Amino acid sequence: MFRRAARLGVLAAAALTLGGCGLGAGADPDAPVSLTVTRDFGAEEVLSIPGAEVAGADTVLGVLQRNAKVKTRFGGGFVQAINGVAGGRRDGRPVDWFVYVNGSLTDQGAGALKVSGGDRIWWDHRDWGVTPDVRAVVGSYPEPFVHGENGKRLPVRVECADPKAAACSDVADKLLALDIPIGRSNISRSAADDSLRILVGPWKAIRGRDVESDAIDRGPKSSGVYVRFDEAGTELSVLDERGRVAQRLGVATGLIAATRSKDRQPVWFVTGTDDAGVAAAARALDEGVLSNRFALAVSDDLPVAVPARDSR
Repeated sequence: MFRRAARLGVLAAAALTLGGCGLGAGADPDAPVSLTVTRDFGAEEVLSIPGAEVAGADTVLGVLQRNAKVKTRFGGGFVQAINGVAGGRRDGRPVDWFVYVNGSLTDQGAGALKVSGGDRIWWDHRDWGVTPDVRAVVGSYPEPFVHGENGKRLPVRVECADPKAAACSDVADKLLALDIPIGRSNISRSAADDSLRILVGPWKAIRGRDVESDAIDRGPKSSGVYVRFDEAGTELSVLDERGRVAQRLGVATGLIAATRSKDRQPVWFVTGTDDAGVAAAARALDEGVLSNRFALAVSDDLPVAVPARDSR
């Protein structure tokens, strides 16, 4: 269930101090911390600092305050505005700030969550009328695969509908090129563990295989991914931020998306309407292509933002 702290993404826990020493331990504790601030599901960049200023055992909120102009409310408990962009309502719709660390929506308050070396911190100001619970995004790639969560690198599994398919090897090779140790297997219905999983294959071969694929089929309120596949899995509808169909994409359409269920690590999907779509998605698994994307469809080898901009 959606938590108030996660919905606002900004529970500062003002009583907590920012003092201490050293970034959290991890595979690369001295790696730079990046800070990104965007609007409207990553569509507009407000601030981007690849090497943000960090001091001591800083928190996510502390890093924001050191590197941007921040206005808080409720006694410093919640972030109201960043660089002049404020929450509230827009066109009668609720908008607010949400914060992601290495691609996952924070469960702890931003004032309680300590920063680890290599973390990618991303604040996005968006409409949450369809759902506040977008728990995982792809726009911080290659995180969470490089630095994991809370300074701890996590095991990574590439699970493929056809382990011999070129797209399966393409995804695996891209992770190995980043020095990410991986395991490879067929897709299996997985119990909760500490592994990050990437499922590769056409949607008709992936759907129904796990709780996360079930969530995507139920729509954005369940998965936080603003798409719907048709019954055959051969057509992908890209939804706008209000949950309405903005585009219908057919043959050779790919999708890169992530979702996260309670008490489980994020699950990523490199999928599509057919084998050609999966291959297109695998080619798009790239930091430059995915940057600041909540999810990404690929049509005619061109990127299609998910969700689409408001189609009014």
